[in-house]
Amino acid sequence: MGAYVITGGKSLSGKIRVQGSKNSSLPILASTLLNAGKNVIKDVPNLKDIKVMTDILEKLGAKVSKSGNILEMDSSNVNIWEVPEDLMREMRSSIVLMGPLLGRFKKVRVSYPGGCEIGPRPIDLHLKGLSLMGATLREKHGFIYAEAPALRGADIHLDFPSVGATENLMMAGVLANGKTIIRNAAKEPEIVDLQNFLNRMGADIKGAGTDTIKIDGCGSDELKPVEDYTVIPDRIVAGTYLVAAAITRGQVTLKNVVLEHMEPILAKLRETGCKLECCDDCINLTADTTLRSLDSLRTLPYPGFPTDMQAPMMALLATVEGTSILTETVFENRFKHAEELRRMGAHITINGNTAIIKGVRKLTGAIVEAKDLRAGAALVIAALAAEGETTVYGSSHVERGYERLEDNLSSLGAEIVKKK
Repeated sequence: MGAYVITGGKSLSGKIRVQGSKNSSLPILASTLLNAGKNVIKDVPNLKDIKVMTDILEKLGAKVSKSGNILEMDSSNVNIWEVPEDLMREMRSSIVLMGPLLGRFKKVRVSYPGGCEIGPRPIDLHLKGLSLMGATLREKHGFIYAEAPALRGADIHLDFPSVGATENLMMAGVLANGKTIIRNAAKEPEIVDLQNFLNRMGADIKGAGTDTIKIDGCGSDELKPVEDYTVIPDRIVAGTYLVAAAITRGQVTLKNVVLEHMEPILAKLRETGCKLECCDDCINLTADTTLRSLDSLRTLPYPGFPTDMQAPMMALLATVEGTSILTETVFENRFKHAEELRRMGAHITINGNTAIIKGVRKLTGAIVEAKDLRAGAALVIAALAAEGETTVYGSSHVERGYERLEDNLSSLGAEIVKKK
């Protein structure tokens, strides 16, 4: 299953450019199904999840060509509305294909999606929203069938500001007849990026980044392909590298960041005592030898502290003097990394959805296993600061979200190699 072998104890130093956002790229790639033409999307990261999405689109009939981080997606010959089950099960976010396929072909069949095991992520919000837009839904033998001769605009209130449901309903609403309003919508920057891409197609969407999104559906009117679009930088990857610099008490400069997107993460790093200098699209972090614990760190939907940064921050707080309290409010089963960090000498107690972290002077190398994407990143970060050698099995999880992680960390002075 692949592994990273890391010799810790080296302070990171240098500059790196942050990759494009995985969580923007995936729904944007799905949305190319809506316009039946050739789209050119730039700064798409080379990741396992991106490969799964492009494989799905090719199975549906799209023509995909790739040059570096530029993808050309031609969906003009797509003629299949059934998403392959084996690929669907590899990636949770493949569920966002429901909206565009239903909008374009009036029917869709998908299986229940897979992905990291970080707790229940029910898709009922997706299905309830599509039902309100006129879709008839059937579930049978592990598959979901949806049909709608003509989607219609609807007023939809999400019980929870789900990112995936918001994206799916935005894409379905673009080809619906009439106005769709999504209330209690997710506010993440990736939602704004999708709105911008869809509007470049000719859609009429307003409100992304707020809790109310309004879509004037174009019905049967054709949308045009987008010939040149660059996805936003990946704020979680940026945050991970900043935490890696902090845990090694190093100094790192990140290029290609959107400061506004980073503020929830930067605020907590400042609380620990990290020095941050920000200008335009750059962040410089310097960490002194003494950092402070956090009385309270609570994950929340954007603009709160992102759940995807919870595991890396736990690794950092395990090395900070004092006691930190970390509460996970988004996913129920997202503390699997705690047990692995304890193998490295961390003092972490889990009580329901709260972790109590008592910082230790030094973590020690061990053999550990990544159980999911962000847990894997946390273990790599911990290993960078640990005494001796650490082997982190499950590198394939990490490769779902981080492009050339070992190369980037090596360029900053880390001693890390990846083994198959």
